[in-house]
Amino acid sequence: MNVLFEEEGAFKAGTILADQNTSLQVELPSGKRSKVKAANVLLRFDGTAPAELMAQAEGGAEAIETDFLWEVCGEEEFAFEQLAEEYQGRKPTPSEAAAVLIRLHSAPMYFHRKGKGRYRKAPADILQAALAGLEKKKQQAAAAERMVDELKAFRLPEELRPLLQQLLYKPDRNRLETKAFETACADLNLSAAKLLQQCGELKDTHEFHLGRFLFEYFPKGTNYPAYEAPVPAADLPVAAVQAFSIDDAHTTEIDDAFSVVFKADGAMTVGIHIAAPGLGITPDTALGKIARERLSTVYMPGRKITMLPDDVVERFTLGEGRTVPALSLYLDVAADLRILGHESRIEAVPIAANLRHHDIEPVFNEETLATGLGDFPFRDELKRLWELATVLEAGRGATGQQNRKDYSFVVDWTRSTSCGDGHVDISQRPRGSPLDTLVAELMIVANSTWGKLLADAGIPGLYRVQTAGKVRMSTVAAPHEGLGVDCYAWSSSPLRRYVDLVNQWQLISLLREEKPVFPPKSADLLAALRDFELTYAAYAEFQRNMERYWCLRWLQQEDVRQADAAVIKESLVRLEVVPLVLKVPSLPALDRGVQVRLEIGDIDLLEAEGHARYLELLASAAPDAALSEGGEEEAGE
Repeated sequence: MNVLFEEEGAFKAGTILADQNTSLQVELPSGKRSKVKAANVLLRFDGTAPAELMAQAEGGAEAIETDFLWEVCGEEEFAFEQLAEEYQGRKPTPSEAAAVLIRLHSAPMYFHRKGKGRYRKAPADILQAALAGLEKKKQQAAAAERMVDELKAFRLPEELRPLLQQLLYKPDRNRLETKAFETACADLNLSAAKLLQQCGELKDTHEFHLGRFLFEYFPKGTNYPAYEAPVPAADLPVAAVQAFSIDDAHTTEIDDAFSVVFKADGAMTVGIHIAAPGLGITPDTALGKIARERLSTVYMPGRKITMLPDDVVERFTLGEGRTVPALSLYLDVAADLRILGHESRIEAVPIAANLRHHDIEPVFNEETLATGLGDFPFRDELKRLWELATVLEAGRGATGQQNRKDYSFVVDWTRSTSCGDGHVDISQRPRGSPLDTLVAELMIVANSTWGKLLADAGIPGLYRVQTAGKVRMSTVAAPHEGLGVDCYAWSSSPLRRYVDLVNQWQLISLLREEKPVFPPKSADLLAALRDFELTYAAYAEFQRNMERYWCLRWLQQEDVRQADAAVIKESLVRLEVVPLVLKVPSLPALDRGVQVRLEIGDIDLLEAEGHARYLELLASAAPDAALSEGGEEEAGE
């Protein structure tokens, strides 16, 4: 006796070796033996070998039209043998019955399974919906196949054109178009960006990297929503000073300026003047909400996305020849450069000059300070401020950063190169120059003094805290060990950072003896802290990535074939000519700071990757702070 039975969703036939009523021992045509539950047996038969029956049944099933089978069966539930008898018009042979069973089982849209060997025809409306769905899937599969073929021929299907940014930056993998695109990427072993580049749809590598950032952080674009002009600060006393700022040539958001009033006994009053947008903008205004959403100016070589609109920046920036609202900190400095006291004021400050690094550093530097300064504007003020700064720096226990370098990226968008629009110049200057020290130390004084002022008054602020080497934001005044101060509240860049603007609002409330804008335990203040910390870190990472991109562009632009570098660790090196870190697999085991020469290989601007090969050892160098891979931000920023 032979049986047809179901096992793991498949039909099988075999010869009974033993029958224990509830189960059978069956030998399959392959020789394998299986224990089969009696409930899984669908048909018992003699006279036909199991393998032959299955072959006849499968062939017979192919000849049965599913539509006709659905038409002839009734509405009630039925067993496959019943339908086989109706279909044949007589008692079916075992192979004929098995053929109907196979056809029923293979058409689940037409016949709903109700048990072992039992079925019921699908209602007409459900069947039509299922068939329509099947047809749609077939059409989608055909469309996907066509799109894949077009992409593999490096032609962009029209369906993908509106989805380019999504495909590049945030693919929706539930979409048919995305599935087709990623299939083509996998078949060609290309990234999404590389495939679109091959299709001629990604011509500008700079716009690709910028677009990724804008897609995530500025999905509505970089234009500002409607806003009302800031309320002008009225009835401010005018400071009896002539203030000056110190910035690089490209700074437009001039937040800070300084003044010096000399006294007959050698003492002086030093003014630190900070732009005061907080006098014309409040958190609940449209401009306040814009600043809250953006949280910081975004910097990158050749461009920036300002936190506040340009006309608002222009209104409050400490521009030369203007008298501008400011929050001022005055230091009473003795002749021996001891700080005897301080006073904070809200006032209007006359700005006599905007000094620029490239004009002042050639005449005010370590060499000219040692050999004698020439005649230039604000010479005496700068010299005395630098002397004060060196005392302040020593008082903090700081060691300076004379070994580090700052790099300036200038992109001329009117010029084009083989890499695309924009010609980049990268220049370097030693960090820790007298001007750097002067600005940084006065900013540290302002930020630490105002932070303590808020803390002593019980008014919450946003503090930059560093303990055990970890830097974080906090609403509680705590030490910044890296700077050597008891507390440090960013307050000196309110045109560029929301944290500084928040602290300025709090300081204005304190000086005016009003309720603080953000009271103790303010949920809004805590939310601003969390959002700023995450966003500011993301903006900084973007800036680093774009500087890396432009370093690679510069190597291509200048056709650099060889470059000197210093070992950071293992296979990582930093180039000397530009601030670019590369991984050099061929680099031998060398100590940190060792100088090597590299051969510059392929540069991939789309992936922002460069390849280099070790050529030779040059010389060893002392460990350099410039070789560190990260660090705390500058106090004056």
